[in-house]
Amino acid sequence: MPQLAAEQEIDFKSEEYKDAYSRINAIVIEGEQEAHENYIRLAQLLPEHQDALIRLSKMESRHKKGFEACGRNLEVLPDLEFAQKFFAGLHQNFQTAAVEGKVVTCLLIQSLIIECFAIAAYNIYIPVADDFARKITEGVVKDEYSHLNFGEVWLKEHFEESKAELEEANRQNLPIVWKMLNEVADDAQTLAMEKDALVEDFMIQYGEALSNIGFTTRDIMRLSAYGLTAA
Repeated sequence: MPQLAAEQEIDFKSEEYKDAYSRINAIVIEGEQEAHENYIRLAQLLPEHQDALIRLSKMESRHKKGFEACGRNLEVLPDLEFAQKFFAGLHQNFQTAAVEGKVVTCLLIQSLIIECFAIAAYNIYIPVADDFARKITEGVVKDEYSHLNFGEVWLKEHFEESKAELEEANRQNLPIVWKMLNEVADDAQTLAMEKDALVEDFMIQYGEALSNIGFTTRDIMRLSAYGLTAA
């Protein structure tokens, strides 16, 4: 039972752990806030799906409150300034695409990249989380799969006309994810989250999403390689 052994060795109250947690906790809080705002913007871009997208945005807001409670439970103040800088690249690209009416790019950033990033992080975190955070995170990760599904379904239905924009959006945004994973690697390690496991889980989630939309295995290998040399 290596997970249990790892958990027993983690001192959730140590200054080192709490320092790293202040940034990791802030990242998940900010990630849920970004998602909340992005789904509201998508509801404006896709008025025929407004009810579903507003419902997703409200779920993200609840997730944010859950992760804020996780920080309070460990008496850690989240470093939200760090987290806002952490998401700045994806945030700016989403905002630019939204202004230009590029729904496909917005969906790739939020419904695929950010959701897959979140699912990977939560999957790796759950086995090494404190009891309180584990319960919160297990509930959240179930919801994230439904959010991922919205983007997959819409993009699958519009795959042929979306394919070129998806490839361009992937080329612009996937390297940012590898940069983000590198930036958080040391803090994640302090929380007993291995960077290689995070990268592997993200690639699995993202590859499956691309496959569900309609990309071939060869396409997925090519798309997934963008920026990977930096990881």
